[in-house]
Amino acid sequence: MGHFGIIHPNSAAIDIGSMLMMVSYTDREGLIQLAEFNCFTESLHKLADLLQHAGVKIVGMEATGSYWQALFNILERRGLEVLVINPSHFRNVDAQKTDVNDAQWLHQLLTHGLLRKSHIAEAPYRELRQYLQAKETIQDQKSTTLNRIHKYLGLMNIKFQNIISDIEGVNGMKLLRAICDGKTEPGELLNCINYKLFKASPEDLLSSFKGDYSAHLVNILSCSMNEYDFYKKQMLVYEGYIEETLKKLCTDEQIACIPNKKGLVRKNQYHFNLKDYLHAIFGVDLTEVEGLDEIGLLAILAVTGTDMRKWPTAAHFASWLNLSPRPKITGGKIVGYEKRFTNNPATQAFRMAAQSLWQSKGPLGQQYRQMAVRKGTPKTIKAIARKISVIFYNMVLKQEPYDKKKVQQDTALVEAKKLARLEKELAKLGYSVKKAA
Repeated sequence: MGHFGIIHPNSAAIDIGSMLMMVSYTDREGLIQLAEFNCFTESLHKLADLLQHAGVKIVGMEATGSYWQALFNILERRGLEVLVINPSHFRNVDAQKTDVNDAQWLHQLLTHGLLRKSHIAEAPYRELRQYLQAKETIQDQKSTTLNRIHKYLGLMNIKFQNIISDIEGVNGMKLLRAICDGKTEPGELLNCINYKLFKASPEDLLSSFKGDYSAHLVNILSCSMNEYDFYKKQMLVYEGYIEETLKKLCTDEQIACIPNKKGLVRKNQYHFNLKDYLHAIFGVDLTEVEGLDEIGLLAILAVTGTDMRKWPTAAHFASWLNLSPRPKITGGKIVGYEKRFTNNPATQAFRMAAQSLWQSKGPLGQQYRQMAVRKGTPKTIKAIARKISVIFYNMVLKQEPYDKKKVQQDTALVEAKKLARLEKELAKLGYSVKKAA
């Protein structure tokens, strides 16, 4: 057996930790060297200087937590090709685990071209993803605050939250702010809202407003409302940052053609015209695809970007999203399927899009319901999510609009299969079928 060829002679590998970086690299004379750096920013720049001085062109690093990101950004700005390696794609050397052994083993695999890099989006998309993650955290904290408001209303034995479907709506907020301002009389509270909009009678509303308005409970409710207002303001601030990031991905001509958003903004929706921004960035209107909405597409954009050429085919893209089956084959037979779990936000967005189709009247919704009867909901969600991801890939790559005819089932073929199944069942019972003239 011959030796492995050297694919990347000018390479380096870095074992990354929270406070220590161990570097194995090939210098200009072809010798393998080791160096150790701490994780302060000044040391990271010295590490980049060392690699550039040694003539290194490609660097591999293990994706360890979030510690790799600072060094990745520095090396990327220096013009080096950086490969972030999934730890599950390689095994450590069979010896005592040390930082030196890990760095040398990773370097050896990289030199022979045996490592596969993970997908890392370009800098603007990474920036967008971090804004979205921060905004989602604030949104979750706002939801937690609303749950606490529900709790304190229950302690006060105020029951209007059981009559008003959403206390975060206009009338719900008016009632909460009136209580925080010291209004406790049911008649006063009833006059604060447009009670004619509710199915409940004014008498039921008045009864629900009667409760224990203790000073300490009202004070806690006021503090919770201040927290809610703070989180709402923070979400608006992040929306501004997200819009500025989206503008970086558009041309000046495209930005000038995007109108302001009109009408009321629903809860947790964006206050700017997100749909037109996404249309300008992707080049096609992906919201025409059943299940895909603006918020889901924004999450997908932050992870995948718009360059679909990174994945050779739609099947590669679906596999990267962990939406393709992974059969275990032994002896030429399928003995099971590998179960893999992922936290990829793009995968979650496609799965959410598929799950929303159970009431859709379009062709994808029809396929969802038919498959759910045969396969069950979990498998159906994954299968339809894969189909949506393939549609997404082809639309973005080929810059073609959505065509329902391509995903619509052949009704004649479906009818023929149904007839064949019924004929087979009748034949088992001893009957024969003849087509009527």
